[in-house]
Amino acid sequence: MDYTQKMMQADALKGKTIVVTGGGSGLGKAMTAYFLELGANVVISSRNQEKIDLVAKELCEQTGGSVLAVPCDVRHYDQVEALVKKACEAYGSVDVLVNNAAGNFISPTERLSSNAFDTIIDIVLKGTKNCTLAFGKHWIAQKETQKVVLNIVTTYAWTGSAYVVPSATAKAGVLAMTRSLAVEWAKYGMRFNAIAPGPFPTKGAWDRLLPGNLKEQFDLAKKVPLKRVGAHQELANLAAYLVSDFSAYINGEVITIDGGEWLKGAGQFNLLEDIPEELWDMLEAMIRAKKGN
Repeated sequence: MDYTQKMMQADALKGKTIVVTGGGSGLGKAMTAYFLELGANVVISSRNQEKIDLVAKELCEQTGGSVLAVPCDVRHYDQVEALVKKACEAYGSVDVLVNNAAGNFISPTERLSSNAFDTIIDIVLKGTKNCTLAFGKHWIAQKETQKVVLNIVTTYAWTGSAYVVPSATAKAGVLAMTRSLAVEWAKYGMRFNAIAPGPFPTKGAWDRLLPGNLKEQFDLAKKVPLKRVGAHQELANLAAYLVSDFSAYINGEVITIDGGEWLKGAGQFNLLEDIPEELWDMLEAMIRAKKGN
């Protein structure tokens, strides 16, 4: 079976309105396209109005669905409140929030300015907080139930990672928020879950993180036990399931989709994979010799 095929039944999200922050490119765009195909109305937001207008037009033509493009800098709460208002004015209510907007630097931490560190914290953690709080307060005030928040995190949210410390710090906060509100706001009819993707190459993000020929020098597929990177449709399939009613009993979970990458990196002796067969033969012979003594 082709793992890039679409998983859900055609009307799985029919009648739902979904807001996707950072929905104009990369994984956000892939999720948006699939949500539309499954019958949802989608509101996409980004700081770049021209960019999301073009994406909205493209996806409307591609899927026949309804897309509303709303410029929004998630770092500013007043802009997020305006996003809530515009989404509700257009579609009556919002059923799902996907916190996907993010930023990152690959850099030795000592080379980062305080402002650079703050930029990532503000987009990832503060932005997710702003959107979650604005939509959550609206749903509570309106007594609307059966709402879903899906946060896009990363596996180093719980392991940590050198050279992406601001992102790791912010994503860890988002994961804690996900699990905390899954308990606290369940009484209001909300579910909170997260997806932790491994390597899913996207042109914009990966060009910024690994410029020039660095992408060739750092082949991330080699770090994955399955020896490949993810296809965007695979993540879109998982996201569609988690925001659908089919996942109604899943709450407070983070689901990893990385081909086993983080587990490989976490194992203390996983680096032994690089030992050639001849050396294993020698080690085995040495062990057998010791047993014979």
